Amino acid sequence: MTMHAAGSLRPPRYRRFLGRGRETWIQYGVFLVVAVLVLAPLLPTLYQSLVDRALYEPGRLLTWQNYAHLFTQAGFGKVVLNSLYFAVLTTVFAVVLSVLLAVLLVRTRVPGGRAMGAMLLWPIYISPLVLAFGWIIMYGPAGFVSVGVERVIGTVPWQLYSIPGMALTEAVALVPIGYLYCSGALRLSDPSLENAARTCGAGPLRILWSVVLPMMRPPILYSALLIFSTSLETLSVPLLFGRPVGIDLFASFIYIHGLAQSNPDYGLVAAASVVTLVVMGILVTVQALALRNAQRFIAVRGKASRPRLFELGKLRWIGFAFVFLYLVLGPLLPLLGLLARAFTQILTPLVNPLRLLTTDNFHLVFSYPAYVQSIWNSVVVALVGAVATTLLVSVAVLVARRSGFRFARPLEFTSLAPQVIPGIILGIGFFWAFALIGPLNWINGTLLALIIAFGVRSFPAAFGAIAPIVMQIGDELDQAARSMGADWWKTFSRILFRLIMPGLLSGFVLLFVQMIKEFTPAVFLANAHSQVIGTTMLQLWLNGNTGAVAALSCIQIAITAVFVFLAGKVFKVRSHA
Repeated sequence: MTMHAAGSLRPPRYRRFLGRGRETWIQYGVFLVVAVLVLAPLLPTLYQSLVDRALYEPGRLLTWQNYAHLFTQAGFGKVVLNSLYFAVLTTVFAVVLSVLLAVLLVRTRVPGGRAMGAMLLWPIYISPLVLAFGWIIMYGPAGFVSVGVERVIGTVPWQLYSIPGMALTEAVALVPIGYLYCSGALRLSDPSLENAARTCGAGPLRILWSVVLPMMRPPILYSALLIFSTSLETLSVPLLFGRPVGIDLFASFIYIHGLAQSNPDYGLVAAASVVTLVVMGILVTVQALALRNAQRFIAVRGKASRPRLFELGKLRWIGFAFVFLYLVLGPLLPLLGLLARAFTQILTPLVNPLRLLTTDNFHLVFSYPAYVQSIWNSVVVALVGAVATTLLVSVAVLVARRSGFRFARPLEFTSLAPQVIPGIILGIGFFWAFALIGPLNWINGTLLALIIAFGVRSFPAAFGAIAPIVMQIGDELDQAARSMGADWWKTFSRILFRLIMPGLLSGFVLLFVQMIKEFTPAVFLANAHSQVIGTTMLQLWLNGNTGAVAALSCIQIAITAVFVFLAGKVFKVRSHA
């Protein structure tokens, strides 16, 4: 009896392969997989930019001619200036709106503030491509609102097909990013400095301007750099708004020269992609340097209390009007216009829309097999991609943050590196990578290619969702398991994995929403049988079929809404997490 009990307490023994424990092989395996997936689209792109012909053609020679051609005959210099102008305007619009909305809804007593704050986050669940369609339908040259305004005053006082118009549309899609950062900082701020200002006789507006806003510099700076970099890589708004008037930005330039021409110049496309990657890398470096001294703006201490809302008196109605008008004119009216266009033959103020009601647009979508297939493809890619990415990144986080792996920091850096890779470059890079490796050429045009590309693009979001949960768990549990003889993998699979399950579920929901909206890598990777909702909508729009585009947009929004609702009920995941 005693011998049996003593024997049952013996520490487990694990097999070793080539003198190494399984934890070593798992850690190196995860690092290798992540590194290969991230570098796979980058190395072929760099190589293609330095050779004189396509990668699949023999007799390639090294040359700098692609870069010379890029900034001379191709006119890429103007593209760079247009892109920077667009990104700066987008950042200014989005940050100013984010700060004003966050201050009004979080720190002042505005009627309906909580409900309007929740509505501000709706664009997170909506593809920028869908929002761009809605803006064109309502505010474009022939848009519903534009035609109505022209009938009243004789002219349209705005030009949507311009860089300021593009920037304003993109800003509405990116305002939730700035709002989340700024509102979070405002909720956690220590009111002691505000109380000190009150004792000196400062009023609410003076406190907001002199105390609250200066302490928000880190979230403002971080969100501004994130918005700036995101606007540089966007494809939907530049393609839909810029191409009709000859305005090219980074992503639309690569799209036009790499896909929309009968004989694409892949060397030119690769050179443009490398330049774009360098610009994005510089931005991320600037972001890291700018935030390294953020400790001097700390406003949350151990004895911090809940901040008190400012009373604005009658000015609160001006704040309410500002937020209400932004919500109506920014995201809501374009989405309502998109919904109306989906259920009408045409949408124009010249004819009562109720007389033109129809379900033909949805009938067209569901009667054409290719359109139905694109819907199923999007759901499959989002589901499978979200699960696979969540599992892979969860192990990568544990290796990077909770192991003695010698390359833990490079693994974390590699996992976050895709944040500087625009989606369209990721797509064309994987296309070249699969084409270069003969046995993998069959992957091009399949859903597997999209799952891989969408997953790599989501690495930073997944890492950012899971890592904080892991860091909140004390290492005492690891030490206790190790003291009983468990190795690193046993500790992770039996203990840590279960503890971080809420974070994994939140990350899974986040990645599904991100992937169901994604389409840019599929521009180069998908074929006729592997289109997703985004690429199908883009093709239909370019062919002038706006009714079917509106119907597909509503279907995409409905899929996202149903999934988020079910996730909240089944997984108990908060929709704003």
